[in-house]
Amino acid sequence: MSATATTNANGSATPQPPPRSGRAKWTSRYPHLGTGPLPADVFTSKEQFELEREHIFKKVWLNVGRIEQVPSAGDFFVFDIAMCETSILVVRGADGAVRAFHNMCSHRGNKVCWDRAGNRKSFTCKFHGWVYGLDGELRHVPDEEHFFDFQRGDHGMAPVACDVWEGFIFVNVDPAPEETLAEYLGGMGESLTGYPFGEFSGACASWSTEVRANWKAVKDAFQETYHVAFLHKTSIPDSFTGPGNPHQHILDLRLYPRHGSASLWGNAEIQPSPAAAIAFRHGAFLLRKDFDAGNLPPSVNPTDEKDWVLDLNVIFPCFFVDVSEGSYFTHNFWPLDVDRTIWTSTQYFPKPETAGQRYNQEYGHVLFRDIILEDGNTLEQTQSMLRSGAKTEFPIQDEEILVRHSHYVVDQMIHGRPLATPSRSHGPTGNGANGNGASRG
Repeated sequence: MSATATTNANGSATPQPPPRSGRAKWTSRYPHLGTGPLPADVFTSKEQFELEREHIFKKVWLNVGRIEQVPSAGDFFVFDIAMCETSILVVRGADGAVRAFHNMCSHRGNKVCWDRAGNRKSFTCKFHGWVYGLDGELRHVPDEEHFFDFQRGDHGMAPVACDVWEGFIFVNVDPAPEETLAEYLGGMGESLTGYPFGEFSGACASWSTEVRANWKAVKDAFQETYHVAFLHKTSIPDSFTGPGNPHQHILDLRLYPRHGSASLWGNAEIQPSPAAAIAFRHGAFLLRKDFDAGNLPPSVNPTDEKDWVLDLNVIFPCFFVDVSEGSYFTHNFWPLDVDRTIWTSTQYFPKPETAGQRYNQEYGHVLFRDIILEDGNTLEQTQSMLRSGAKTEFPIQDEEILVRHSHYVVDQMIHGRPLATPSRSHGPTGNGANGNGASRG
């Protein structure tokens, strides 16, 4: 390929080097994703945002909580999904089943439950006193005899498809979902079977905020590690990078029709600060030198990398569940408008049994807070410049393949095109960042 030239201020030509072809370790395995640039208007187009609402969020399974939020009969919580233009009431029935309903009275549409969470034996609409059972059935109607051709059994709360996977509660607002939750999760769901989510959900800490940025811009920041060495040089300067892996190259990658997973490298030789050293004596937040692969199911860290730190799991469209040995954390990115997103992050740990374990978990909470604060400010600054239109497209490198895959899925779905079924002819490489991994049998 020949070099190009540009004209400088003096009018003379300045030779430019030919463009680099780029390394394609991951992209070469999934050629249907291509290597082209990412259009900038996908983050600012109101037309695209509405297509995403109708063809994605109103059609797919969405995570709204965990079963620990509704442990007993009558326990409930309300979850508003702006992108689906509805409020969802999730409740555990007297029979132990977890159900979901549109939080809407069958008589003139008022919101039935105004509380965010609690325990009830029934739900009564504040407007006209209609009463619904935990199963959504209409139980009582004041002055019922004055309605015409009225059958109480025809006027229960509108159900929402609801199912549970590994303790996570999902809903689908499509009146007739095309897939079950298990079918939707597919290989991604199967790969996490056996991870001790229940055991590691004994304690949690959560942050939620509105970010002035498009939901995909927010999501993209968490499905690549190219930024770690630069954006997080204050909070975790050498935890996820080091001489052997200065740019946080991922260890292994698995793509599914909608979802994706990557195994990340961690610097096990890090020298902790005095406060971190105390915390690490009672466990570790992500990084640990005494890592035992036998404590995890085979599909987590599938290449048995000794420098593995966590698996990043992206469940389309807006839910992340990232797992390590001893703890896990989640992200949810809920669109409010084309440039507004509710971002919720939650850390989960086993219930602490000693003061040292509690200190370890609190240290992890504070460290995680510092990390996500660095992310949050950058996201809003990015969106502020995307609106300028100064750039119409952006190059995406090989290590950002989860970003590329996610945008491919969005584009296919909003235009009604079928999704490719990714296949890796080579299987897990296990060569990691340094080419020294071994495949698990």
